[in-house]
Amino acid sequence: MDNPRYKELVWIGSTKEDLKKFPAEVRSLMGYALHVAQAGGKHPDAKPLKGFKGAGVLEIVEHYEGNTYRTVYTVKFGGAVYALHAFQKKSRKGITTPKADIDLINARLKRAKEFHKREGKP
Repeated sequence: MDNPRYKELVWIGSTKEDLKKFPAEVRSLMGYALHVAQAGGKHPDAKPLKGFKGAGVLEIVEHYEGNTYRTVYTVKFGGAVYALHAFQKKSRKGITTPKADIDLINARLKRAKEFHKREGKP
């Protein structure tokens, strides 16, 4: 990238493939929000994900045609944005993120940390 402040986007697990399955309008919003994060900003729709300490793990939630789509990423590790999980929330029980998704996010966050350390990102 020409801009030294522009952060690399690193896809963890199946996140990129899962995001590609979202409707075009949702993909566009999610992609733009990730772009804003890469540029060092925070999209207005990006909020800290509950259950994670601090604002290092964020989620973008988009409601579209009666469905809810979420993309989770972290900016915890300098120099890169790690896309951790993209999924359609299927549960009808409130807004809480299902435990299976939280467990997957935790596992991918750990992988991102290991990758970041191994790759020597700034």
